[in-house]
Amino acid sequence: MKEMGDSLQKDYVNQEARNSENSLGSSGSKVDLNNLIKRVKEEEKRSKRQNIVISAAALSAVAVFGIILTL
Repeated sequence: MKEMGDSLQKDYVNQEARNSENSLGSSGSKVDLNNLIKRVKEEEKRSKRQNIVISAAALSAVAVFGIILTL
């Protein structure tokens, strides 16, 4: 029973060491703010286009429904 507890503790310690190495390694990488700003602008453009398409579809549906009601 003690061996099982020891192996579980070793696994936990090894996993914690790997997690700390991963977090330290990722903090060392540099982030280019220009790329981030470009991504945000592209996402805003996509969002605006999507909103326009949805609005046009809704307006078309209302217009078709109105035409059907007038007949």
